[in-house]
Parts: sequence; C-alpha cells; structure tokens
Amino acid sequence: MYLHDVARHTQLDRLRATTRDSRRRVLLTGATVVTMDAALGVLPVGDVLIEGDTIAAVGANLGVEDAIVIDVRGAVLTPGFVDTHRHAWQAQLRRIMPDVDDLGAYVTTTLMGYAPVYRPHDMYVGTRLAALTAIDSGITTMLDFSHNSRTAAHSDEAVRALLDTGIRGIHAAMAPHFGDWDRQWPADLARLVKEHDSRLVTFRLATLATGEIGGPDLAYGPRLAAMARDLGVGVSVDAVFGPASSHAILEWERQGLLGPDVTLIHATGLTDDAWRAIGDTGTTIALAPTSEAQIGLESAIPAVDEALAAGVRPGLSIDVEVALASDMFTQMRALHAIQRMRAVNAVYGTGTEPRRISTGDVLDFATLQGARTNGLGDLTGSLTVGKQADLLVIGAQDINTMPLNDAVGSVVLGADARNIDTVIIAGQVRKWAGRLLDVDLAALRDEVAASRDHILHAHSTIGTTR
Repeated sequence: MYLHDVARHTQLDRLRATTRDSRRRVLLTGATVVTMDAALGVLPVGDVLIEGDTIAAVGANLGVEDAIVIDVRGAVLTPGFVDTHRHAWQAQLRRIMPDVDDLGAYVTTTLMGYAPVYRPHDMYVGTRLAALTAIDSGITTMLDFSHNSRTAAHSDEAVRALLDTGIRGIHAAMAPHFGDWDRQWPADLARLVKEHDSRLVTFRLATLATGEIGGPDLAYGPRLAAMARDLGVGVSVDAVFGPASSHAILEWERQGLLGPDVTLIHATGLTDDAWRAIGDTGTTIALAPTSEAQIGLESAIPAVDEALAAGVRPGLSIDVEVALASDMFTQMRALHAIQRMRAVNAVYGTGTEPRRISTGDVLDFATLQGARTNGLGDLTGSLTVGKQADLLVIGAQDINTMPLNDAVGSVVLGADARNIDTVIIAGQVRKWAGRLLDVDLAALRDEVAASRDHILHAHSTIGTTR
C-alpha cells in the first residue's frame, strides 16, 4: 500500500500494459477484506484475485503465481458502492440551491427553470462530471435517472458520458417534466438499448409514481410496464411518497405491475397497506437519506424502518447534487444517525429497547442491496467469486482512519473520498494512488464552467423575455 511512488508507477504501468488481456491476473494481498458476502464475512488479513474482469478467488494466503501482485497491507478492501438513483445531468449546477426546503422549489427552479435550456453537450458534461465524482468517492455503479431526455441526442450524450468514464452505469431514461421536447420517449429507449447496451452500461425505464408533477404520460402504469417487459429492462419509479403514491402502489399490485424488477424511489409517507404490497411482491426500494431529510420529502424521514419491517433491504442513492452531497459516505452516515435517533426517541422514557440498525446494515445497503435494487445483484455488490471485479482499496492508516480497530466501522464512520486509494471497475483501474486516471482536471474544470455559464445565461435570457 505504501510503496515508493516509483514502485507504484511501475505497477500501474504493468496494469495498463495488460489492460486488454482477458487472462490477466491481479492479486491484491494483505488487506482486511470486507467481502459483504454472508458466507465469507470479514477476513482480518486476506487476498483477492482478479482474472480479467472477474473475481477469481477470495481468501487468505492465496499464493498465486503469474499474477501482478499489489501489496495492500494497511488497507481495507470492499466492494464498490452502488448509487441507485442520481440525476447526473445536473452536476454542473452543484449546490446552486443548498438551502432548498421543499420539493416545489426544487421542481420550479431546476426542472421548470434550468432543464429546458440544456443542450445535448450540457447533458454530456453534467453526466460525465457526476460519474467521475462517483468513481473518485468509491461509487463503482451509478444509476443515472436521466429525466431531461429532450431529444435522442440528449440521451445519446448522457450515455456517452457513462461510457467515457468507465463507470458501471445504468441509464434510466425519462422525458422532461416541462418545456419543449421531441416526444421520442419512451419509444426511443428501444433504440438506446439496441445501439448502446454494453458490458458496463445497461438500461432501465425511468418514470414517476403519479401525474401530479409531470402529467399522466410520465406516470407508471400498464403501458410503460409492458414496454419495459418487452425490452427486458427494469423500471425505476421516482417521486414515490404520500397518499397518492400509496394508492398507486395498491393499483399496481392489483394490475400485476410490481416485482423485483421495479424500484420505488424515496417511499416516504406511505401507508401500511402500500408497504404490505411492496413486501409481498418483492419490489425494491431506493432511499435517498439526505434528500428525504434535507429537502423534506413528505414525512422527511428515510423509510428504512418501514422497508425492513416489510422484508425489504433497501439500496441508497445520492439524488440531486443541486442541493446535496455527492458521495455515499454521507448517505450511510446520515441514514445511520437518523434511524438510530428515531429508534431511541420512539421509546424514550418507556424502558423498551430500541431497534437500531448497524454500520454493517448501512454498508450492506450501499453495496450488495444497491446492486440488487439496480438489477445487478448477480454481477456486483460483494466480493464473491464469479462476480465482476468492482472493488475499492481504502486507506486504513491515514490520519482520519488510523488505527484500524473495526473495518466496517472505519469504512462507514471514519473514511471519506480522500481515503479511496484505488478504484477497480470490471478489473480496470479507474483511480490509483488517490488519483483519478485519464482525467485532465484543468480541461474538465473549464468545460464544466463553460456549460454552467451557458445554462445560467440561457435561463436568465428566457426569464427576461417571458
């Protein structure tokens, strides 16, 4: 882990020289290995062998020959984090409205105001920035809920951004809520799947729970469910909260439209009957802990207790960077703190023992359950033999993580993006020695600023001509 810079450069050179070799073997050795595999647990000192893009072995003292050996003593190995829902196109507008305090203000400012002036190039810039930031902070899989698909070119550029970064991306396509667009959605999703589906980038249908915000054409129902089934893709349903969504969920259950291939996002303020339907059908849930609490979505309480009571282990997500943090560490800590506060407060003064979630729970939500929620549970989310080699090397001897006493606790409560030493996605190194690879930060900075300036200027011009 702490080899001289020259030695690390030599290792990286070897890795890059063999990047196209499907038989290449890489042995990460000597770390504490947090597998998130129930059969393997945590290995105090262990090795992970990668062959091509796949995890070939996990254990202690593997002693593999003919492998590029990387000494990761003093580190923790974990699966990459999985973001189950992010509106990536907005990234160049990060924290432009940090104190937004209701959904209506977000919708009016972002979806009604900024979104209509986006060019295809702006979709590319925002999505690429979001994906690179995700990789930098240890997110190896990101579902991009791309709800500004004004033209086919807008969608193509969003997908190209995912491909260019090397992230394991899921492009979930949805039409815009407001403004002019080509009316190519949802039919255009078939073209996207045909032209762009790849080893790393896959697709889902994105939709809303009801027509309250964007109109009935964007609401999930039999027509959109049938299209998703015909294409063989899953469905991600956003803005699931409150009585209207609860009613919709029961109607979807009656129509046979729920199941493991459907993800409901947020799920705050739902009725007991709605949760019963979710649990009975195996429907998945994506929480966005900081979004629900900070923006105040319906009850403003991340619905982890309700999900667990229904037998659903949720995934976690970032949601909107216009107001929120970009990383999974923040989501894990926010959920951990909020749930435990809620649990203790609920029984305060009664003598009843509160039901608290653990750091192991939230790490499970951020990895294995996130992968399952995105329909990729068989591919990623744990360090399991046969799964894709999506993993992190997290420094455990840094100033904020030393000494290593509990690996899971250190990852969830101690580490942050600066401790992500190495990120590997499908066997390929995307971050090495704390640095993103193949990214010209100066050029990226200029491109992001130029895109942001165009959006703000175009938006202000529209505002003065209305």
